[in-house]
Amino acid sequence: MKNYTNILLIKPGAVGDLLQLTPAIRALAARFPAARITLMVGSSAAATMFDLNPYVHETIVFDRKGEHRSLAGFLRLWNRLRAARYDLVVNFQRSNVKAWLLAAAAFPCRLLVYRKARGRTVHAVVNHLETLAPLGIDPELCDLSLELYCGQEEMSYADSLIDDAGLSGKILIALNPGASNRIKCWSPERFAILADMLVSELDAGIVLVGGANERDLAERILAGMNSAPLDILGKTSLLQLGAVLDRCALLVSGDTGPLHMATAVKTPVVALFGAIDPFRTGPVGEGHRIIRHDELPCVPCIARSCANKVDLECMEKISPVEVFDTIVDMLKGAGRLP
Repeated sequence: MKNYTNILLIKPGAVGDLLQLTPAIRALAARFPAARITLMVGSSAAATMFDLNPYVHETIVFDRKGEHRSLAGFLRLWNRLRAARYDLVVNFQRSNVKAWLLAAAAFPCRLLVYRKARGRTVHAVVNHLETLAPLGIDPELCDLSLELYCGQEEMSYADSLIDDAGLSGKILIALNPGASNRIKCWSPERFAILADMLVSELDAGIVLVGGANERDLAERILAGMNSAPLDILGKTSLLQLGAVLDRCALLVSGDTGPLHMATAVKTPVVALFGAIDPFRTGPVGEGHRIIRHDELPCVPCIARSCANKVDLECMEKISPVEVFDTIVDMLKGAGRLP
């Protein structure tokens, strides 16, 4: 087996997709400890998640809708990759034609290509690791835990934020209402009911998290609450959000980036699933809970829009009381409640 020393990983995907790649990055670093690993991502924001990752030596942004949309910009990036002389390229974004063209810039080199599992259900983390099997990496022997490294600056920011909101010493529960597709979302009205239950019954501190494009969901939650949460939705960097999640007792979320961020900083998750299969993209690790009403014949439909006569019945079946009871049970198990 060749001892590769200059490795390029191509994954211009979403936050959750990138975090689910971290076990593969760690496995590569263990297999080739002298290698320089470069990770190509799709945005500068995503790149910041790897600023402190000890296994990633460099990140390159492939800005498909901005800087690299033009031919001139794309060629500049192509030439940069060509000059780097990678000896191993792993393309984890095989459906993207431009990603293939960028991979070609490194030729001649060894090229491995990710193939999404078909006809079987395997978690995305394992599926990524399977891509590396030709390198002598056995997915069954790998640590599957996700990783997100936040610095002291981000941790201090989170502590100040929580202290300024008067929530220091409280059990902090993060609520993430959004997702890349609204079919994955629990209703804001139910989040509001749950939040008030957590405040009135447990004296918990509520933290609303998510992206700026989900502000409409946050406003509906705020309008339905009797108490005032710490609302940081769309107001932090990704590493700052990771640090806040690190300070929380748990997160309630659908299948989306912050869910995987929470697991990456070892914060337990109550994962609300309906259309999407949690055995493919659910939380990784111990201590998490998945709430899913799989008695419905359409669950999981793996669709991007709901075709049920009762719109999003799979998510509406999840009640605030059901989520609250799950949270209480988790907190008791963790010794946070008597």
